[in-house]
Amino acid sequence: MAAPLDVLLIGGSGFLGSPVAAALLEAGHRVTILSRGERALPAGVDRLAVDRDDRVALAHALEGRRFDLTVDFLVFDASDVEALLFVPYAALGRYVMISTGQVYLVGSGARPPFREDDADRPLIDEPEPGTKDHAQWRYGVGKRRAERMLLGLRATHGVRATVLRLPIVQGEGDGSNRLWGYLERLLDGGPIVLPEGGAMTTRFVWAGDVARAIVHLAAEAPRASVYNLAQPDALPLRAFLDQVAKAAGTSPRWVEASWEECRDAGLDESFSTYAGRWRSVLDPSRAATEWGFVGARTEEYLPGVVRWHLEHRPESHPGYALRPQERDLAARLAARARSER
Repeated sequence: MAAPLDVLLIGGSGFLGSPVAAALLEAGHRVTILSRGERALPAGVDRLAVDRDDRVALAHALEGRRFDLTVDFLVFDASDVEALLFVPYAALGRYVMISTGQVYLVGSGARPPFREDDADRPLIDEPEPGTKDHAQWRYGVGKRRAERMLLGLRATHGVRATVLRLPIVQGEGDGSNRLWGYLERLLDGGPIVLPEGGAMTTRFVWAGDVARAIVHLAAEAPRASVYNLAQPDALPLRAFLDQVAKAAGTSPRWVEASWEECRDAGLDESFSTYAGRWRSVLDPSRAATEWGFVGARTEEYLPGVVRWHLEHRPESHPGYALRPQERDLAARLAARARSER
């Protein structure tokens, strides 16, 4: 067994950080979480209570500290990388930035499944400010700027850095409630509208596999600077939701509709979040080839994730507020189908 490391997780008290911290502890490493101190931490984890946006407080908290590995869940733009890596008198060791497949979606021309080099493409046009598309675009562009600064520091200053790009993450404790939004509709027994029949491809990653990947990186520095992580299987949305329904013990009533019909009925992408444009499908073959990372398949991790949601019953997803419009559309489509027979 390799010698235990001192690992710093920045923002590691949330939905994704918690399994990472637990996996690192189980592997024998010492874990410190830097966060604002609002959430309980796993047993055995130390805390540095500081807001990483407060540069003075951040520098004071890290001054004189030494870590072998730092994993950063809270990078949203280049300034976040600058504020952290330029802290004087702090040794952060190897640095892992948790990034997103959204860096591909703000680029032009690439087609899924996205490979690591596809993030170098020119940006698409900026959406109208104040729209939901603009918020998603800003997120992807900010992550892309952060990556470029980090990789520039790796090239020019020898910063030991790795970027992990993730698609939508599935797991217990998911505060986005996106999966719960589908489960709510399955559990109420009504018809469920699938934009474009749920034909769009989905490819997620399980939080437990992200944790396993980071434990691997703690033991061995990878050769490349950027890796996609994703489950090995890519499924049409309907096939994925069929597995969700099976795990929940429900019998879904799917109704196919075009996105044009959905929008005309007052339904935006929040009512079916996995069907929208801001859904990245990543190719994880580089990680599989270079360091043997192969994630769990949908049927392996999904039942446990669904069970957690059913046991905890999170707050409604915002898109569930559109359920009446969805039911009305389903009824109109059913009536039209009957009249056309």
